[in-house]
Amino acid sequence: MLLYAIFLVAIVAEAMTGAMAAGRRDMDLFGVCFVACVTALGGGSVRDVLLGHYPLSWVGHPEYIWFTAGAALAAALLAGVLRYLRVVFLLIDALGLVAFTLIGCNVALEAGHAATVVIISGLITGCFGGIMRDLFCGDVPLVFRHEMYASISLLVGLAYVVLRHFAVPEGAAVVGCLIGGFCLRALAIRYDWHIPKFVYRDKP
Repeated sequence: MLLYAIFLVAIVAEAMTGAMAAGRRDMDLFGVCFVACVTALGGGSVRDVLLGHYPLSWVGHPEYIWFTAGAALAAALLAGVLRYLRVVFLLIDALGLVAFTLIGCNVALEAGHAATVVIISGLITGCFGGIMRDLFCGDVPLVFRHEMYASISLLVGLAYVVLRHFAVPEGAAVVGCLIGGFCLRALAIRYDWHIPKFVYRDKP
């Protein structure tokens, strides 16, 4: 129930960030809603297709489309105000990243997949919406360029798998990973932590 509540808040926030990204590319309202829905629901859809987990989350719960499209239109109307809430969105996004990761891990666990697949399922759920948003907006995905984001998703997934392996109750494992993952992401934002980059240039 806790994860579901966070999930609903997170998809609304992610949809708004997708809408803002689309607005920066001068898209019409259809484009804004499309990018918003992809940002919020794309990771879970990719996961479900790869795992053969049907129906897709938004097919089983069509209200998710209305939530995300409505959030996109609200973002378009309130764009002037939302730019002052950047820190709030970053913190909600941090919580959403962890929640999406745990939801993805649970889907793979319930299907009986191996630990590696469980962790990757969490990563896909947590990160692929943002990757697709950036690709549709013509950018190199942020997750590949700058912040500790995908790495945190991997750590959360790994921690969750380890806790469940040692028979830690699901509720305790979820709460522990939520708190730990959120704090790690918040610290990464605050102190600009990032993983090493590979920079290569051909000599002229």
